[in-house]
Amino acid sequence: TEHYLELFAELALKYNINVVGGSHFVENNNRIYNVAHLFRRDGTIEKQTKLHIHPNEQKWWGINGGSEINVFDTDCGKVAIVLGNDIEFPEVARIVAQEGAHIVFVPYCVENRQNFLRVKYCAQARAIENQIFVVTSGTVGNLTHVDNVNIQYAHSGIYTPSDFSFS
Repeated sequence: TEHYLELFAELALKYNINVVGGSHFVENNNRIYNVAHLFRRDGTIEKQTKLHIHPNEQKWWGINGGSEINVFDTDCGKVAIVLGNDIEFPEVARIVAQEGAHIVFVPYCVENRQNFLRVKYCAQARAIENQIFVVTSGTVGNLTHVDNVNIQYAHSGIYTPSDFSFS
């Protein structure tokens, strides 16, 4: 985790961009969490822990759920990170929208088209329900040496409220 944080913090500074990193497992107090990070162009780092743990994450890796929903101020406006299947729970998107988030980023990792479609359709629904933009980005490919993520499937997307266009 230390090298990951250093690398993305350096890249955000070097390229003068804000980066939402994909999630990865972080150990804290002998418990493992699935955490995504926001690397700001000013060098600061924020994190969002996945709230709703999929049964596979619990079974294979012993992942624990987080308990905080965060909205982050950036120089581009307020944003939130909603990890994977957390987007399937309408109350999470509603809370961040009420806290002022205009964009919700959804990094995810699923193994097949059916699970991808569940994330996609829920992300589209959250965009319309809350009049916010939702950006999804998933992992693709094969990690044959890692149990339970040996196959990954994704189509990334930007979903908008139906009545607002963007340039």
